[in-house]
Amino acid sequence: MELEQYRDVLEFKPEYPLTAEPLKIDIVIIKKTKNVLIDKNIAAIFRKHNILEFKSPTDYLSLTDFYKVYGYACLYSSLENIPITDLTITLIESRYPRGLLVHLRELRSYTVEKRSAGIYTVTGDIMPIQVIDSRELSEGENLWLRNLDNELNVERIRRITGEIARAGKGPRIQAYLDAIVRANAEAVEEATRMSDLTLEQVLERTGLIAKWEARSKMEGEAIGEERVRREVATKLINIGLPLEQVAQVTGLDIGTLTQNY
Repeated sequence: MELEQYRDVLEFKPEYPLTAEPLKIDIVIIKKTKNVLIDKNIAAIFRKHNILEFKSPTDYLSLTDFYKVYGYACLYSSLENIPITDLTITLIESRYPRGLLVHLRELRSYTVEKRSAGIYTVTGDIMPIQVIDSRELSEGENLWLRNLDNELNVERIRRITGEIARAGKGPRIQAYLDAIVRANAEAVEEATRMSDLTLEQVLERTGLIAKWEARSKMEGEAIGEERVRREVATKLINIGLPLEQVAQVTGLDIGTLTQNY
């Protein structure tokens, strides 16, 4: 009634569904269970609840991404009844986020400072914010984040797989390994050719074979094993490995692979 004279240019909605499904925030939340200082460059700003947005190497941080994550932080604070001062925001991409940083400086009047290689702190908001250019990070301190990339060379692939095998981390980082193999299929294949190890041995050292064998055991019978072998073959072919190497890993013959894939 107060706005009656503008009714022809206004539309009133008593409620508005933002999503068709229950609201979920598709970002990583890192919670500190104890009040300790984490001596790590990417976690220097961390408080009790830390929201992290990672963009794939083929994507970039847009202004929409920034405001989406900022909105998620506010929702998380409200719905979980957490003080907004207990939150931080970390945004990561594989390039220099020039457009976003200019926007934050000029339109939001934030102060942006380069704290260390690849890490930019943003101050002027109630929440600490940092923007990270992962390609500028040091491999010595940030091996895993630095190499979550689609431009890995043979040397870097071998360094990663060597560290995975040395530390026995394979089964713990399957999603990470799958991502870099998919994004760097040619480099993975070349690293295998240059190594004394076969592709099967490389996969064994990184824990993939163990995972697939465990799935096979759960299936129980030969028909289950065959299905798992075909799933593995599909996965390897999709990341661009030659049929000869796929046959070596899965035990399927070339004829079967040629006919079905």
